[in-house]
Amino acid sequence: MQTHTATTPFGRRSMSLGMIASQVTAQNAPPDATVHKWHVFRDIKEARIALGATDRALAILDALLSFHPDTAFYGDSALIVWPSNEMLIGRANGMSPATLRRHLANLVDCGLIVRRDSPNGKRYARKGQDGEVEHAYGFDLSPIVARAVEFKEFAEAVRAEKKAYKLVKERLTICRRDIVKMIEAGIEEGVPGNWGGVNLEYQAIVGRLPRTAPRQVLEAIATELDDLWTQIRDVLESFVKSQNLSANESQIERHIQNSNTETKIESEHRLGLKNEASGSAGGSDNLRSLPKRELPLGIVLDACPNLLWLVKGGGGISNWREFLATADLARPVLGISPSAWEDAQVAMGEQQAAITLAAIYQKSDQIKSPGGYLRNLTERAKEGKFSTWPMVMALLRAKLDAAKSAGAGIDDAENELGAAKRLDRAGKRLEISDSLRKSMARSDQE
Repeated sequence: MQTHTATTPFGRRSMSLGMIASQVTAQNAPPDATVHKWHVFRDIKEARIALGATDRALAILDALLSFHPDTAFYGDSALIVWPSNEMLIGRANGMSPATLRRHLANLVDCGLIVRRDSPNGKRYARKGQDGEVEHAYGFDLSPIVARAVEFKEFAEAVRAEKKAYKLVKERLTICRRDIVKMIEAGIEEGVPGNWGGVNLEYQAIVGRLPRTAPRQVLEAIATELDDLWTQIRDVLESFVKSQNLSANESQIERHIQNSNTETKIESEHRLGLKNEASGSAGGSDNLRSLPKRELPLGIVLDACPNLLWLVKGGGGISNWREFLATADLARPVLGISPSAWEDAQVAMGEQQAAITLAAIYQKSDQIKSPGGYLRNLTERAKEGKFSTWPMVMALLRAKLDAAKSAGAGIDDAENELGAAKRLDRAGKRLEISDSLRKSMARSDQE
């Protein structure tokens, strides 16, 4: 007796072209095809997002596969299972009936199973006299065999995309670390260059990096960072080569007479790096004559002792990390906005911005608007026309003059000024140019 195979869903469920397409695909499975059902299920899990399947739907598919006794599925075998909703719920971690129905519909929409509904909508199998199943109503798992190759291709594509995403994230992390450390090396080693401007360019690039982004966006940003990395690296390598060349020439006592004593770096022009210490071409003599080394912490604390008032417990400041933390406490006290403080840190660097803030805090009674004053100094720093040396020197000079006018502690104040003229406590002398002395004298007259 011939039995008609159901192709439409029972009850109020409507028929769709997608269902017909799934049924056609299931019917066209190669008769000689053989797949391992759990291997195919693993590929389906990998390609879940591409297929549009939900997590709960895959849990139900896992349960449906477990109802079929065979592990190997063949293209010409009957692959219909007929568990009741209660049995499915038990194997699918106890989800509610409404949730079960919703995610069964998702499996059908994704073409992972085909409904073979009975006349009354119930799932069952009709067996013959020999006990073999003659006809079954339930869920057809034939798409597992028919689309096994497609699922594998989807899974491989998803794995390749995940790998590419991971690689571009690693590339971004390494490139960002290299650029930051190369900029720090250029500043600390005294390599000629507008490192503040380079840092701003770097911050502008990484500022466009969203918290979550597709791989294409990350690759575009990584390409920009690679270009910046290459330019900075060229400048540093050119400087190193020029230094090595100069050292070799000194060793073999070959002297080349040249009226231009500054080393020209060819990569400098491509990157747009300019000597940050000298500012613009028409910069003042004061900035060009300032020492290239960083201000020692002891000198800064001598010039800005009021900052110690903010240290918890009345303790001292023993390193730059504690100094930066204390400067962060001084910012809200002065009424400086977070945006102004962030701009100053980007333009000057964290340490120089903290020194500037400490100097502003030291003479806060003389400054009407500390926030506006800091923004003005930030703009000057962006143009290469600002250094913290004159501020600290002026504070030390004022401290010395106050001690002299009081008629007491003159020797101590002179010792403090002497300490300010040392680069460190090891006895290295700080050379101050004549133009800087003139500038300090003019500031005293003002």
